[in-house]
Amino acid sequence: MKRISVTALILCSVLTISACNQQAVISNTQSAASSVTANDNTSSDTKTSTSMNKITEPKAIAQTGWTVSVPSGYLSSSSAKGSVVSIDYATKDYPGNGTDITKTAYVYLPYGYDENDTETRYNILYLMHGWGGHAGEYFEYGSLKNMFDNMIAKGDIAPMIIVSASFYNDNSDRDFSSSITAFRAFHNEFEKDLMPAVEGKYHTYAASTSDEDLKASRDHRAFGGFSLGSVTTWLQFCYDFDYIRYFLPMSGSSWYYGTYGDFQIEKNVDFIEQLVKKNDLEERGYFIYHAVGTEDTVKSQSIDMANEMLTRDIFTPDHYVFYQKDGGYHDFNAVQEYIYNALPLFFGEAKNKTEESF
Repeated sequence: MKRISVTALILCSVLTISACNQQAVISNTQSAASSVTANDNTSSDTKTSTSMNKITEPKAIAQTGWTVSVPSGYLSSSSAKGSVVSIDYATKDYPGNGTDITKTAYVYLPYGYDENDTETRYNILYLMHGWGGHAGEYFEYGSLKNMFDNMIAKGDIAPMIIVSASFYNDNSDRDFSSSITAFRAFHNEFEKDLMPAVEGKYHTYAASTSDEDLKASRDHRAFGGFSLGSVTTWLQFCYDFDYIRYFLPMSGSSWYYGTYGDFQIEKNVDFIEQLVKKNDLEERGYFIYHAVGTEDTVKSQSIDMANEMLTRDIFTPDHYVFYQKDGGYHDFNAVQEYIYNALPLFFGEAKNKTEESF
């Protein structure tokens, strides 16, 4: 596959969230871009089964393209409202001195969730904020919670549990350098503390919180994040592919090697390619929905990484796609649109819809 050229925007300062489809990206919604370009202005209450059905990745969407807007009605309050609750869990200060601490995460439970109904199981999505953010941030914007409610009520996605967590703790410094240290260590907390605490309390597909059962339920688990949360998402892929099948990095590249301003794109993609091969992930399954806006101030790292990923034959459209929001900035509106476009493609839910579209 030939390398795709782009005009990269000179990187400016890192921003965090400024105010933080259903058949999206399915073929006829909008014409998919045939290449990744930096400056192209092309416009743009059912419960889940308890069975562990075989998951098939979406194969009928173009590998690159444009996101579609969230319908305005999805941002209004739904009659089928989910709830947001908090959960405190014991963990350690992994990026610091390793002392015992308690942290809080916030959990969206879909309409109809019944804690006494242990038969019904739910897919789960973990979301990570950007630089300077905090746990629960994704649920502080009413329109995003409304969007989740409406997507479920309208059948775009199955009822699911969504977790808004943080790589910070009460002792964390919030400067940029300390934030990098914090998100690099987050996978330890996720594996050992956060995931077992949440999924030991709420009804996901994990039969128990044993490491074996958490790994066995990876087909029903997703992780996404924005800005530094996107970088965290790439690291989750590198460290926690045994636990997670679906990934949503929004405006950020992999910093497994390097850091901001020293992205080492080719070396990171080399590492990911080898990780996929050595761990048989093509057969086991994984899916990455990578997204950025055309006006995003730090878009070039995402575009450069996408261009490099697309030169490798191993990253086929059923495993990796790259979508852009036309006119999208480094802000909450873009994040909302990325989530809206990506979620129907996770957990095998788009398979039947996609087939019906042809």
